[in-house]
Amino acid sequence: MTAKGRLGSQYEASWATMNNPPKIYVAGHRGMVGAAIVRALKSRGQLNIITRTHAELDLVDQSAVSSFFAQERPDQVYLAAAKVGGIHANNTYPADFIYQNLMIEANVVHAAHVNGVEKLLFLGSSCIYPKAAPQPMGEEALLTGTLEPTNEPYAIAKIAGIKLCESYNRQYGRDYRSVMPTNLYGPGDSYHLENSHVLPAMIRKFYLAKLAQGDNVAAIEADQARYGAIPADICQMIGFDPVSRKVTKRGSVTLWGTGTPFREFLHVDDMADASIFVMDLDAQTHGANTRAMLGHVNVGFGSDLTIKELSERVAQVVGYEGEVTFDTGKPDGTPKKLMDSRRIESLGWKARIDLDTGLRHAYADYLQGLL
Repeated sequence: MTAKGRLGSQYEASWATMNNPPKIYVAGHRGMVGAAIVRALKSRGQLNIITRTHAELDLVDQSAVSSFFAQERPDQVYLAAAKVGGIHANNTYPADFIYQNLMIEANVVHAAHVNGVEKLLFLGSSCIYPKAAPQPMGEEALLTGTLEPTNEPYAIAKIAGIKLCESYNRQYGRDYRSVMPTNLYGPGDSYHLENSHVLPAMIRKFYLAKLAQGDNVAAIEADQARYGAIPADICQMIGFDPVSRKVTKRGSVTLWGTGTPFREFLHVDDMADASIFVMDLDAQTHGANTRAMLGHVNVGFGSDLTIKELSERVAQVVGYEGEVTFDTGKPDGTPKKLMDSRRIESLGWKARIDLDTGLRHAYADYLQGLL
């Protein structure tokens, strides 16, 4: 993967000179993707942005969402709010994942329609595609086969979000679009060691193992204070005894599965850039109304690598030089999940932040959080 320049936007469209810039609501602005979208909008001169924290607006509450839209009446909506997590979280909390995500998207999409929002962008996930979908996975693969069981409830909710947007387009002539990102990473990611996605979990595991090998107990405890409790099995893995507050042995890093599945990774700043790009396409080009049954667009980097290869890249960036093993008794998930992004590329957008550059950026952000 070749570096393609600085991090950030490749499209410099600006609202700063508009007499009436659109009023934009970004749902989920504290999440990794929502925060990146807000950064990208502001970099283009868009300052008329509405946000609400979860404490201020619970998107699962239909009445609260309806009242918010009636009061604020935004012109555009980026629906980046969702309950997300890795394979462990999806396996452990399937009811939470399907219920909360269905409610969020149904409440926001319907309230947007009722209050005259013409343009909305729904952010989905690559897990919408069948486990055995032909590679790379094109938009047309949706609903052609069985989903990966470990995250099926989340996938079903995201598929429903796509169909919500398509249905409001068909029945009411709205312009509600959907983008399906591949695996995302970058600033603002979750580093919870049980519920996070594979890449941020790797960063934290390798970092903690590196600290343990250096007998840096103070730094381990600082990490725990910032990013959450270190589970007992991880403490044992790295050789840290939280009771005695000592490193008791030279530890290692154990990762789930065989290390053989392939995954594609996209930096969140690229995703934010793609989101604004798709939102700003004219309806005829995008096909939101004339091709309502193919209203979603894939967004990927264009190449993938195995989990084992990813672990080697992350270990190098973090500076961990110890042992890495794989627990083959744990699930792998889908064998391969490479997105076919030719549709968005044909419209004029392409990812630009290579994995090595992005990993360094993500690790620097992780360390920044410890200061």
